[in-house]
Amino acid sequence: MNLIELFQPSLKGRREKPALIYGEQTYTFGDLDAKSDAIAWALKKRFNIRKGDRLSMFIGNCPELVLYYLAAHKLGAIVVPFNTLYRDHELSYLLEDASPRVLLTDRERHEILKPLKPKLGFIEAIYLVDAPATAETLCFSELLADAAPPFDFGHVSGDDGALMIYTSGTTGRSKGALLSHHALASNIVALLHCWQWTERDRFLLALPMFHLHGLGNGLHGAMASGCTTFLLPKFKAEDVLQVLNQRECTLFFGVPTMYERMLEAAAKGATVPTNMRLYVSGSAPLSVDTFSRFREVFKHEILERYGMSETAMITSNPYSGVRKQGSVGKPLPGIQVRIATPEGTVAAPGEVGEIQVKGPNLLKEYWKQPEKTAEAYQDGWFKTGDLGFCDTDGYISISGRGKELIISGGFNVYPQEIINCLCNHPDIVEAAVIGVPDKTHGELVKAYVVSKSSSLTPDAVIDYCKSHLARFKVPKSVRFLEKLPRNAMGKLLLKELPDRERI
Repeated sequence: MNLIELFQPSLKGRREKPALIYGEQTYTFGDLDAKSDAIAWALKKRFNIRKGDRLSMFIGNCPELVLYYLAAHKLGAIVVPFNTLYRDHELSYLLEDASPRVLLTDRERHEILKPLKPKLGFIEAIYLVDAPATAETLCFSELLADAAPPFDFGHVSGDDGALMIYTSGTTGRSKGALLSHHALASNIVALLHCWQWTERDRFLLALPMFHLHGLGNGLHGAMASGCTTFLLPKFKAEDVLQVLNQRECTLFFGVPTMYERMLEAAAKGATVPTNMRLYVSGSAPLSVDTFSRFREVFKHEILERYGMSETAMITSNPYSGVRKQGSVGKPLPGIQVRIATPEGTVAAPGEVGEIQVKGPNLLKEYWKQPEKTAEAYQDGWFKTGDLGFCDTDGYISISGRGKELIISGGFNVYPQEIINCLCNHPDIVEAAVIGVPDKTHGELVKAYVVSKSSSLTPDAVIDYCKSHLARFKVPKSVRFLEKLPRNAMGKLLLKELPDRERI
């Protein structure tokens, strides 16, 4: 089954029902179907987009993103979203690696792309959603100019690539995790069942749709369930609580930082929603303190789940039943999880090991990196790199990460990528990066730097990173050292870095 087939009961069977509400704009399921057909026909006619071609998105939440996304899947193209916070340092490699033929963006982010254009000859068209056509760009509304018959997407199989999310590795080279239609469709079918998601729900989507949480869970689930979705351009706690109340929403997804902000807004007098049936959290560990305070103030237990870009969702706490604080729940239907010891045996209950996964949800491949795809498996099990344990009731808890991954505000931050950026500075000899625990963000980035200039300051280093990295990757503090601690083999000894627990 491809994703559009999964969405057909909504696109064809609920044509008059409001599907997407964005400010004053309302799109029915019939609107989404017809407009995405027109876009698919236009892209096919103008650029002969074929199955397997890459179409990219570098844009914030908006209806145009949804229409473009549906059209891409009707064509059988692979959608490659880019984090809207990325700067030139990140985008240069990612765009060259994915080599998309068409890119959707807006004026603000087009300015970020301009310096890269000499390297982007493979991009045949850049469409802007908020500007007329120019010598460099096209206007998105042009894709909707011609009426079109229903688009035939029957040539797209469940095994075809659908969505590629870039997830950096500890080596610093980003990997495109390519997920098939079947992997994404099977995952959403499992979530609809586990979270009792139906067409009666009223869903508020404020998560960014460059991320699997907002796109693969949020948009896919909304389309498959046939519910009405209220889309916000970005998260702001006061706006979210207002919409949840005014629109009588029943369903909301967030990351732990969002729930902290909602608690702060409620403490300042914002009205707590009364019509909600489910709040879901993911992308970073939810603290026991946040879970408890949210239950006290909002009268709801947040449902925590666990997933990765390479696997979509793996586990979830139950909708009906015990939601264990500090646990990410049990494996979803059709998915197997084992806790493996370093020797490759299955760990006993309570014993920490690597979380490994089998199921239809796994990535198809790491884009153009067959050796990394092969290395990701052990005896047919996908190695998540996360450490955890399973209790006697079958609930999984994450106890740490095998890789030096930092999760800040729900975003993955890979130290090597920041180190590479720091070491491009002419006055920096070498650097190390760690995550420091933080109540609100989970972790904050701290950098240790060896400099050959006595005049280089921490603020100057931070400003340099701000010009080349997304803000959630920028170190919040910089400490200068005469040298980094290393062992006799030259391996960096992170545990010997001073003041590891303090920003």
